[in-house]
Amino acid sequence: MALHSDEPMKEQIELTDDLVAIRRHLHETPELSFKEVNTTTFLANKLRSLGVEVLDTSLSTGVIGLIEGEYGGPRVGLRADIDGLPVTEESGVEFASRNPGVMHACGHDIHMTSLLGAVEWFASHRDRINGSLKIVFQPAEETGRGAKSVVDSGAVDDLDAMIGTHNNPDYTPGQLAVGVEPMMAGCVKFYVDLHAEGTHAGYPHLGTGPLEAMASMILSLQTIVSRNATPFHPLVVSVTEVHGGDVWNVVPAKAGFLGTVRYFYKEDSQLAERRMRAIVEHTAAAYGISADFRWDDFQDPLVSDSYLAKAVAKDVPNYADLQPIHPSMAGEDFVEFSKVCPVAFAFVGSNGGPDHHGLHSPKFIAKDAAVKTGAEFYINAALRVLDEVAF
Repeated sequence: MALHSDEPMKEQIELTDDLVAIRRHLHETPELSFKEVNTTTFLANKLRSLGVEVLDTSLSTGVIGLIEGEYGGPRVGLRADIDGLPVTEESGVEFASRNPGVMHACGHDIHMTSLLGAVEWFASHRDRINGSLKIVFQPAEETGRGAKSVVDSGAVDDLDAMIGTHNNPDYTPGQLAVGVEPMMAGCVKFYVDLHAEGTHAGYPHLGTGPLEAMASMILSLQTIVSRNATPFHPLVVSVTEVHGGDVWNVVPAKAGFLGTVRYFYKEDSQLAERRMRAIVEHTAAAYGISADFRWDDFQDPLVSDSYLAKAVAKDVPNYADLQPIHPSMAGEDFVEFSKVCPVAFAFVGSNGGPDHHGLHSPKFIAKDAAVKTGAEFYINAALRVLDEVAF
């Protein structure tokens, strides 16, 4: 791919009252993954009001729009995720969630509004589009399955590149991080089910209860990072759910636990699986019980295409403050689009205050100003990528 223009991309937009109102409406009305019915309707209506074609797809939720430029060329996707989380909001903002037990605790309301701001700009600047843009409002990012549903639908088979963002409260609005380094971790779900001989709690010697074995396993798993993995590679092993027993005077016959592993290097995932499997199997044998072990390495680490990331990053100082990437151990299913085409991804500053709360916290607050930063990244990155992938 050759660079077709040496002119910097430096478009900026105004953070209008309309955009702020959209952001706050979306924040007030979050919906869970694959249940974003009202959000889908709202976004589709907004696209149509801007003169953007809404495409028919097999998706049950989520919206895909198409903006044709005035000149022929490649097709680039712009993606924002749309789902909320099963979190009860405690942010204290006046536009807090009105849907009990559901919150945009990951800032997807910022992503949607930023993309709508970019769409509004492109809808009135079609002469700047050398090709076409697919606007992808993707469902169910929080499940790790939403991007795959879009890919499996065939709706992005025709893309030459895809651009995405995620707000990051560790950066302030106006700051952007984009580059060639790994950005978000690969994700594993693991499951362990233990099978033993239950018995009366007063006669433990007559059974082979699983609880002691489970406790030993959970403690031993912590040695994978501390004693097996290189300290130069980030790796996380977290047990997040345990279950076993129903009554105070019975040693149960079954127990189990599950959790997640996060990694940036595939060999670390493979190491963690080998060690975890050995710990579970050998500990079970030592306690005279059996164990079922399942390992679901369902999401790869997110790394931007190096060529596109470098090209896009060169423009950022013209409209925002380019920052180094601080990798996140959270996952991001945007990586699924890299199986279809090259991708470019950025962190968008959304808070940066000294006492801010992190993603998924019930007290998480993203600032309205992040909408402007995100929209400008979508606009300038799309212009640059269209130029870079042109034939």
